[in-house]
This record gives sequence, C-alpha cells and structure tokens, in this order.
Amino acid sequence: MENGMEKKEIIAQFAVAGRICSVEEYGSGHINATYLVETEDQGTKANYIFQRINTDIFRNVDQLMENVTGVTSYLKERILEKGGDPSRETLQVIPLKTGGSYYRDGQDCYRMYQFITDATSFDAVERPEDFYESGVAFGNFQFLLAEYPADTLHETIPDFHHTGKRFEAFRKAVAEDPLGRAAMVQPEIGFLMEREQEMGLLTGMLERGELPLRVTHNDTKLNNIMIDNQTGKGICIIDLDTVMPGSSLYDFGDAIRFGANRAAEDETDLSKVSLDLSLYELYVKGYLEGCRGALTGTETALLPMGAKMMTMECGMRFLTDFLLGDTYFRIHRKNHNLDRCRTQLALVADMERKWQQMEAAAGSC
Repeated sequence: MENGMEKKEIIAQFAVAGRICSVEEYGSGHINATYLVETEDQGTKANYIFQRINTDIFRNVDQLMENVTGVTSYLKERILEKGGDPSRETLQVIPLKTGGSYYRDGQDCYRMYQFITDATSFDAVERPEDFYESGVAFGNFQFLLAEYPADTLHETIPDFHHTGKRFEAFRKAVAEDPLGRAAMVQPEIGFLMEREQEMGLLTGMLERGELPLRVTHNDTKLNNIMIDNQTGKGICIIDLDTVMPGSSLYDFGDAIRFGANRAAEDETDLSKVSLDLSLYELYVKGYLEGCRGALTGTETALLPMGAKMMTMECGMRFLTDFLLGDTYFRIHRKNHNLDRCRTQLALVADMERKWQQMEAAAGSC
C-alpha cells in the first residue's frame, strides 16, 4: 500500500458500512502494520482495526486465520452463554463482502477487526492492579477455552515453545560458533548447559499426557490485554496470531518473565534484575482466580517452573541469535542480544533463589 487511496480500496473489500473517513497508523506493535479506520454511515461513526499481516513470520495465512476465527467464534458463544458482551470481550473478525476472513493482494494479506472502544492497552506495568487484571484476563481466557479442542489448532510457528529443540539449536550454535563469539560468553553457555536436564521437562510432560494440551496465547504481555477505561478491569485478549496448542504454563510463565522483572528486558546493570515477588504473587492470584478451577493440580504446582522455563528459553534464544550473528531479533546497539540474554539468565538465577516463596505463592492460592 503506497498511499491512502490504496488502503481505502482494500478496506472497501470488507463488510463495513458507510464512508471511509480516515485511515491512520495505530498502536506500538512491531510485527503487523496496524491502522485505525473510521467510517460514517448515515451520521453514525464506527472504528475498526485494519492490519497488513506479516507474511515473513506467518507464512500460512489460511491456517493463521483458521485459528483466529475458530477461537473467537467459540469465545463469542461462551461469552453469550455467560451473559457477557462479545463485542467488547473478544475480537470480532470483520469478514469480506464476498466471504472469507482476510483479503489477499499478491503477496500481501489484510484483515479487519471491530475496534474495542473505551479501553486501553499498556506497554508496561504502571499500576500493580493492571498486572493483577492481566492475570485474571489470561486466566479467564483459559477458563473459557478449557473445552476447546486444542489439537485442532495449527502451529503457526512450529515448535515455538519446544524448549528441548531450542536447546538443541543453541548447542549447535555453540559448536559451530560461526563468528567466534562463544569465547566471550562461556559463563552464559555454562549456565544453560548446567540446566540441560530441565529443558525438556514441560514438553515431555505434555507428550506423556501428564499436562493437558491447552489453547495457548503465547504472547501474554500486558499490552495484549484491553483494560476497560471505566472499571479498570481486563476485558479482552488481543493479538491472537500466536494462538496454538500448548501448555497453560507457557502463558503464565511468559507473563511473569515480562511483567514481574524489576528491570528492563535489556538492562545492562544486572544488579537491578530481580523477580518482584509482590507482582508475582498478584499475578498468581489473578491468574488462578480467572481460571476458576480450570487448571489441574499438576499445572498449579508447576506454575513456578513455567516462569523459570519461559525465562530460560527466552535467554537461550537471545544467546543463540547472538552466536549466529543477530539474524532473528532486531538489535539497536552492539551486543544487544547478549545484554538481553544476560538479563533473562539473571532473572532465572533470582527465581532459583526465591523458589520456596514462588512455590508458596502458588500453593496459598
């Protein structure tokens, strides 16, 4: 799309009523190109989210949108059953006028959602209550989808949280060391090698049926929750591109990794990196309240391990990319991926120091 007219021509393929008034860039996402569309029909205005899907990352858009439409349709039914408002509590996919969930123009693919009014997403934890509400919202996501056949979902990014395979890729990068960087990261390599036995724990339990296969969001950052402007409650989970089959522990763990660290993800002063136990406990409380008994006892007992494994996996991915020449994660300074790796591994070490408190928090809830 080179100009506004082309955008409007594509938007006109979707089932929206009235005149397209404006199309403006929107949000802080880094994957898809996102726009806010305003329309007017006989004096009534409406807003929509319009996106160009990143097909470099999501190469099978049919499967991606099958996941999104399947999950959102199911959520709509469950929300209506419980007397809720699906127009605010789940994403509403706007279909094409000719049917279908997205529009293809050559290599480019586009979709539209109904805009959720009077709600805000936050990029960082500004108030502890917001982190708690995000826990409730993601727990409620698990509760509502507890009976959804997770095995029917496509893996939009294969083996995304298969920590064992991530470890094999890491070990291969260390062995090949194409840029000669392994010598400067021996402490980090050693840290991960010492924990090799833990790498396949969660995926192994899933494969053996010791953990239930769940619908997982896989990007449980605070900014993927819409917070109602009036009530302060988390009302809707957004950004469903990475919805896949997996473990509830993936979603819980990634939320803790991102939200309960007292330091930034790429903090260079590792003395600032620590697990904020008060935020951890708040999220555990919110998550389990939102789940409303949907989790098994094994899942609840392994919540601390979910946090540790997702943090360790992320650190390992940063280190793998550093060893291979920073080809996956975008960097903004020299050794940026190494800084990110060191922050994650420092957080893992702090979790290990606070392990008893983490287990006690899960047990008490």
